[in-house]
Amino acid sequence: MKRLQILILIFCLSISIPLGYFVVRTYRGLEQEETATLSYFANTLFDRMEQDLETLVQLEEGRAIDEYNFFMTPAGRYRNSENEERSPLSSLPAQNYILGYFQNNPDGSFQTPIAQPGKNIPVDRKDTVSQLERANRLFNRIRTATTDEVRVPPAKVAVRPEQKQQSAFAGKYLDLTRSQESKAYLGQKQKRLEKVTVAQAEKVARQKKSDVTRSPAPAASFAKSRSSRLRAGEEALLDKDKGEAAGARVHSEPALKEAEADAPAEAASEIRAEDSFQVEVAPLQSVFVGSDQIFIFRRIMINQKIYRQGFILKVPAFLNYLAQNYFVPQPMAGYANLRLHVMDQGREIGMVEAGTSSRDPKFILNRAFPSPFAFLNATLSSDEIPRSTGRKTLMIMGIVLVAIFLIGLFAIYKSTQTIVDLSVRRSQFVSSVTHELKTPLTNIRMYIEMLEQGIAGDTEREQEYFQIINSEGSRLSRLINNVLDLAKLEKKQRALNLKEGTFEEVVAEVKTVMQAKLKQENFTLKIIQENINPFNYDREVMIQVLINLIENSIKFGQAAVQKEITIRTFQEGKWMKIAVSDRGPGIPRRALRKIFDNFYRVDNSLARKTRGTGIGLALVKKFVKLTGGEVTAQNNPEGGCTITISLPAWEQGNG
Repeated sequence: MKRLQILILIFCLSISIPLGYFVVRTYRGLEQEETATLSYFANTLFDRMEQDLETLVQLEEGRAIDEYNFFMTPAGRYRNSENEERSPLSSLPAQNYILGYFQNNPDGSFQTPIAQPGKNIPVDRKDTVSQLERANRLFNRIRTATTDEVRVPPAKVAVRPEQKQQSAFAGKYLDLTRSQESKAYLGQKQKRLEKVTVAQAEKVARQKKSDVTRSPAPAASFAKSRSSRLRAGEEALLDKDKGEAAGARVHSEPALKEAEADAPAEAASEIRAEDSFQVEVAPLQSVFVGSDQIFIFRRIMINQKIYRQGFILKVPAFLNYLAQNYFVPQPMAGYANLRLHVMDQGREIGMVEAGTSSRDPKFILNRAFPSPFAFLNATLSSDEIPRSTGRKTLMIMGIVLVAIFLIGLFAIYKSTQTIVDLSVRRSQFVSSVTHELKTPLTNIRMYIEMLEQGIAGDTEREQEYFQIINSEGSRLSRLINNVLDLAKLEKKQRALNLKEGTFEEVVAEVKTVMQAKLKQENFTLKIIQENINPFNYDREVMIQVLINLIENSIKFGQAAVQKEITIRTFQEGKWMKIAVSDRGPGIPRRALRKIFDNFYRVDNSLARKTRGTGIGLALVKKFVKLTGGEVTAQNNPEGGCTITISLPAWEQGNG
């Protein structure tokens, strides 16, 4: 048995190691899948924000240059007061994160489409106009000392180990080298030349047609005149956003001032108002004009002068807009944290957080947005990564597999233990049978020798010796019959001879057969018979069953104070029951179900002192089951035990 236990242990280890490795690798794969899934949806969230910003940029870039005036020239029309209409920007912005639109002129002056020139400013717009004027003054201070802010490419964010694992996981399906490259610009990347009418230029510059058309030539000659007259000063200004360091605010613009001061005032031939010429429009840029405001603008070159058109972005409202519209309504906000922050030369000047607070994040994703929103950074973090549905399936399958594995090992162990125990009991049975056969034979030989030698002395003593010899012979015969019947029952070769009766003759026969043995051991047999209907049973089998039960009670009741055995027969529904009770020591609770097993003997001091084969009760159970009944054992409250046999009480006509 120890060898079997060692083999089972080795088998468990050999199975557990690869199984554990499989489970660990599968869980790691699920973790990568969960991280990749969260990363995908987090990037999708940032992509939606970026698309919104890109739409805003494209809208601003597509505006006509004269929309920043209260009145503008409609498309396809020319300068005529009757044809003018209000600019779309003349109303207060619908977006709460945009303060308003204005134009910064080359001389530092200011004009906004929400205020009509020469008219009083409405009360509801005075505060907005005042804030725009203040922003213009702040911008002029920056502009006089420096050039426009150089656009900064998005900062490269260090990749965390889990992000590398996620990329490796996704890389099995897609080539992410291109999709992971960040955009440098949300709108146009380079300066562009745009055709405008003289009327539109007049609106922007607020100049007479002769002043506007004095320097620039029609479209055919614009590029040549520009390259010949403004090579030194204007080229430096137009190419200044090729500046050096990311985040640098300004460089000096002496070349621009020199170009503006030295531009020749040569008169060109008069052209018509409907003629068009090209102006240069630069991509959108951004510059801080306060702790919580950003001027997002484009530069327009007209008559060698730079005009800056754009809007003031309110940082707190802008960050709240992004968080409330793109993150808060999402399920992700229930377990993740979004942090939007605005950076100015490495300093954080504005920040908004939304979602669940994150203390020990297991997932972090950073996004730096392209120009002109290069000042905006987003960080999404989460302490917990949503579990994959495959994890539950894996857990269930793992538990089922482990349960089957353990049940199988337990079944193998119990089966082997049963076989080993049975083998041990068989060995003990052979020894017990040998002893049980020798005991009656020894007694028979001893009393025969005593009779031969005349030790009895009188006829009465001789009759007593003859009764003992007869009893021992019967005992020997019953033992042999038990062994033979057990062998036949094991091979299913024992047939039944069922006859109808009331069981009275069986009880009478048992009493007669066991009378001498009961008297010899000082036991009394009490019979209680109730009125029962006739039923089918095998007379010889039931006699053998009752004798085995009585002999078992005699054997284990030798030390009982009251040596009494009771046989009670009664009918209960469709069952006829025979109960054999004694006043012996009883049966240990753990052995009540095992006493009917082949060769089983209770392991206690009494059983070790009392010899036996261990087949008596096993034979009882097999005979009862063969007749279609059942047998149970239970201890009596006052001591001893009761073995109850239940037989079907159907009449022969119904059987």
